[in-house]
Amino acid sequence: QVQVVESGGGLVQAGGSLRLSCAASGIPFSISTMGWYRQAPGKERELVAEIASGGSGNYADSVKGRFTNSRDNAKNTVYLQMSSLKPEDTAVYYCNVQWFVFRRNSYWGQGTQVTVSS
Repeated sequence: QVQVVESGGGLVQAGGSLRLSCAASGIPFSISTMGWYRQAPGKERELVAEIASGGSGNYADSVKGRFTNSRDNAKNTVYLQMSSLKPEDTAVYYCNVQWFVFRRNSYWGQGTQVTVSS
């Protein structure tokens, strides 16, 4: 059974930091690409950052230099360290796991709310 669980969201003042965690089970974590997405009210879900199985990754332009995505394959967990937060970072943040074995497999977590006050 696949489980993807995010944690670490909350309320923070502008300029502050938060670290999100995403723990996944029931998946081949070491070969999975892990992605962080966010969705603000009235907006489409957008990719924030992703990290491939080998550790390479990319970031949305809006978070480059402020967010750092990392993974711990021993703990089946990916982390999103968010610094210098801005009110426009306010959104529900979702973790997505994907891997390819015969076909594309993709699962989402339930999301965690991040609210940045000005």
